[in-house]
Amino acid sequence: MDTAELEKSTSHIIVEIIEYVTNAVVIKTIIKKSTGNISIMSFDSGEGLTEKTTPFDQFAQIIEGKAELIIDKKSHILEKGQGIIIPAHASNYIKPNGRFKMILTIIKDGYE
Repeated sequence: MDTAELEKSTSHIIVEIIEYVTNAVVIKTIIKKSTGNISIMSFDSGEGLTEKTTPFDQFAQIIEGKAELIIDKKSHILEKGQGIIIPAHASNYIKPNGRFKMILTIIKDGYE
């Protein structure tokens, strides 16, 4: 995982700053703060994320391809341009379903 933030005050084409890697999930940090972070992720065909819960709300937005997100055992198919809020403490995972890229925003503030 690349933990270096993107250069500030510089325009970026977000979908182009991360590439697909065969048989892998690639994660790049866009910005990381104590109150939350924003990451971009690419998923090769057949790759997903295992089930987890977090104590914070998350916002996932698909920026290329389509993906299936399972939140509290309910399937959500998202296509390019669509996003979804994953509530704090909800079980969730990404089911392998072809190549796609997404932005994941985690908000930590307000959960003291």
